[in-house]
Amino acid sequence: MEWAPTAGSVAGGLGLFLIAIMLISNGLRMAAGNTLRSILSKWTRTRLRGLFSGALITAVVQSSSAVTAATIGFVNAGLLNLAQSLGVIYGSNIGTTMTGWIVAALGFRFKMEAFALPLIGIGAFMRILGNDRRMGAFGEALAGFGIFFVGIGILKTAFEGLAGNFDFVDMEFYGAMALPLFMGIGILLTILMQSSSAAIAITLTAAASDLLPVDQAAAVVIGANVGTTSTAILAAIGATANAKRTAAAHVIFNVVTAVVAMLILPGMLWATAYIRTLLGIAPFPATDLALFHTVFNILGAILMWPFTNRLALFLQKRFRTAEEDEAQPQYLDSTVAHTPVLALNALLMELKRMGGICARMGRSALSTELAGARSLAADRGAMSSLELAIGDFVANLDRAHLSTDVTEFLPQTIRVSQYYGNVAELAAAIVDANPQLEHLTYEELAEKIHQFKHDAVALFDFADPNEPAYNDEQAQVMISHLKDSYQSLKNALLHAGSSHRIAVLQMTLQMDQISRIRRMLEQVVKASHYIDSMNHELGLANPPTAGNSEAIPQEEAISDAS
Repeated sequence: MEWAPTAGSVAGGLGLFLIAIMLISNGLRMAAGNTLRSILSKWTRTRLRGLFSGALITAVVQSSSAVTAATIGFVNAGLLNLAQSLGVIYGSNIGTTMTGWIVAALGFRFKMEAFALPLIGIGAFMRILGNDRRMGAFGEALAGFGIFFVGIGILKTAFEGLAGNFDFVDMEFYGAMALPLFMGIGILLTILMQSSSAAIAITLTAAASDLLPVDQAAAVVIGANVGTTSTAILAAIGATANAKRTAAAHVIFNVVTAVVAMLILPGMLWATAYIRTLLGIAPFPATDLALFHTVFNILGAILMWPFTNRLALFLQKRFRTAEEDEAQPQYLDSTVAHTPVLALNALLMELKRMGGICARMGRSALSTELAGARSLAADRGAMSSLELAIGDFVANLDRAHLSTDVTEFLPQTIRVSQYYGNVAELAAAIVDANPQLEHLTYEELAEKIHQFKHDAVALFDFADPNEPAYNDEQAQVMISHLKDSYQSLKNALLHAGSSHRIAVLQMTLQMDQISRIRRMLEQVVKASHYIDSMNHELGLANPPTAGNSEAIPQEEAISDAS
């Protein structure tokens, strides 16, 4: 036989497959609009519902990558926890087997051109007439299905020609290493094409054309399932910690499932044949492989289901960022909850950590007009998590074991955490407002604003509860002086605006900014005052700073509190 025309046909059929998968996936996603995201957000409240919704949506959009990306977005937004997202991942692996069923049910039962070309024509007209509307997106998907079946027809013809001249059974490497080798071929095909659907469609076509025995084709299918994790791995490079965890879960699920399937492959093929007989499906290589693919992924979900919570906890400890570590309480855990002095001591140490983060945020907001918005946003998120964790810890304390004195001081710990939360909000607002402030040419006024900010930074440094030199009386003197400076600066701004030395708009913006700075420092000094008061009135030792912590947080309790 002539190899060049056959190779050209294989390459052309493969190209049509890849174009078709892209059109189908993009078209169906656009046609569905926000509906799929809405379903995914509402039907993933439990792991089991997540599995079914993941399978359904993946089967509809023909793209497990799109579903995985949406799931990562929900985890990052806090709408799903990691354990819930694992259910969606299991389901998306089951849903992606729909491609095999489409190929097996339609790809070899009819003359391709009889309905593939009309589908392309109708889809193209719908795309042109519908433009960017839903009809146009659905037309794009319809045309994609037509191209998909044309690709199957071309590959089927090419593989049938190869089957008579190329026998895998007689090849030298047939033996113990044959199945792992074919699994490797499946991995390589999927990595090169970045589409497990295309790799599986090619495999089913080769098996239906008698080019591949069913057991070797099954090994290729297993490899394609492993190869599809390359998309998730590439997407996770440089991504958030949650994205990396979700990608890792995808890899672990597919690799574990593949290893088990390869070890019991003869038994799985027997089980597939038995299920096919029960369902009354006629024997056919493509149908057998489509059923095998589904059974193989369902088996994976069953195997991993009992270990999902442990897997989520394992992954939660991996790919951690500095921001996430800082957002986790270092002192609050159930081991101290039943001992009043230890509980309050832990709360005070956690509040001191919050004070240190606030001091850093304040200095960053005041020291430069170009304060890092990204680092401030991370610190702000950490403050919100710590504020919630402290509130939950206080609410869950066993009041029966707490003395009256300790109980009376618990509301103050909540108050201090709220003060620090307000500081974080004001620091972020100061940074957000900086771009609106113009450079002042009125040097006397500019110098007063600079001095006001300098005094504010000095007060931040002094009022940091982690500083051993902190003195409450001196802090009250400094905040009083800052308030006087604020009133003087406010009068100077009003005078400059009324005398047209600066624009009225700039006068207003500058007054708003110095007001934020004043309020921020007031909150800091109030928080430090309460911490100092609790230390002295309860006779507690000065709590160590966060860096000296030896407390071991319990991961599950921390996760719930945050």
